[in-house]
Amino acid sequence: MHVAFFFLTFFFIIPIAFVQSLATIEGIVKVAPFLKVIVEDEFMKSVIQGFLPGIALKLFLIFLPSILMIMAKFEGFTSISSLERRSAFRYYIFNFVNVFLASVITGAAFEQLSAFLNQSPNQIPKTIGVAIPMKATFFITYIMVDGWAGVAGEILMLKPLIMFHLKNTFLVKTEKDREEAMDPGSIGFNTGEPRIQLYFLLGLVYAPVTPMLLPFILIFFALAYIVYRHQIINVYTQEYESAAAFWPDVHGRVIAALMISQVLLMGLLGTKHAALAAPFLIALPVLTIGFHRFCKGRYEPAFVRYPLQEAKMKDTLESAREPNLNLKGYLQSAYVHPVFKGGEDDDDDDDYGDDKLGMFEDEAIIVPTKRQSRRNTPAPSRISGESSPSLPFSGKEV
Repeated sequence: MHVAFFFLTFFFIIPIAFVQSLATIEGIVKVAPFLKVIVEDEFMKSVIQGFLPGIALKLFLIFLPSILMIMAKFEGFTSISSLERRSAFRYYIFNFVNVFLASVITGAAFEQLSAFLNQSPNQIPKTIGVAIPMKATFFITYIMVDGWAGVAGEILMLKPLIMFHLKNTFLVKTEKDREEAMDPGSIGFNTGEPRIQLYFLLGLVYAPVTPMLLPFILIFFALAYIVYRHQIINVYTQEYESAAAFWPDVHGRVIAALMISQVLLMGLLGTKHAALAAPFLIALPVLTIGFHRFCKGRYEPAFVRYPLQEAKMKDTLESAREPNLNLKGYLQSAYVHPVFKGGEDDDDDDDYGDDKLGMFEDEAIIVPTKRQSRRNTPAPSRISGESSPSLPFSGKEV
């Protein structure tokens, strides 16, 4: 699956680069010269240059979440939370390579490909530094097409609404069927969380380069906070409880976004007659890595292990309720099957502490069930001498 995801990610750049090249006035005129009169109209030109690249990229990503979920199932993950965490990680990597890097490289660097190949190696950072600001307009339109429209679509929920009416018309026969048809499901962490982190990455990268992009991202985050908070509380049905297992992954991707933005900033300053300031920025990645290691050692165990504070609280309550409890002796046979405890010597009973622990081992625990009593059965059974009509037995009794 790692190899398949590698080829899926990098070969996906080819159709994206082709569509991105066609989503420009020059590309359309070059491929279809008869459309020159149409595309040169002011309204059509604004639509093609503003929204067509973002819409084309969005259409290519429709089936990606389903593909990534299938790949996670092939890897052997079974729980919904583990499947969504795996898919979210790969969805973020895919967005970073194909939405961010590929859009920058194919949109700007390919336009200067001849200069890129013929220039000296020390000029390559300058070309890349120039390429990033050139795609600011594309990412602004992408945020409006994917982010703002996605938030509006989250409020409308057109797909669940259409699916409900189709099921209600053709499949609903009982009230239970109607309740299942009205179920909105759960929020898709495997797509929503990586998408939000992509916008966070764009904000960090373009904050020192093109601050004009920041208001669009801030509007998206404000709308997303209001909408998703309402949807999670009032609309969606929670399918599982992962005990905040997503948080270490989210924190790691935030740190990665900081590192990427700092490296790109150093490369950009080298092209803006500020090369002497670039070496001083080396401290930023070093401090970021140190902060990540501190957070990983300080907070990550709370998400992957039982919290030490709660374990200490349980030990305190246990010592108050059972002051004479010999925990070490009790645990020596706590997980031994009761069959293997019958032949123990009387001397071994002293290892368990007081009489209450012995009671825990020898006393049969009665579990209440819904099964009705069979004391009034008329016939004898083969075990107790009284039988039941529901348990026929033929042959000699032993």
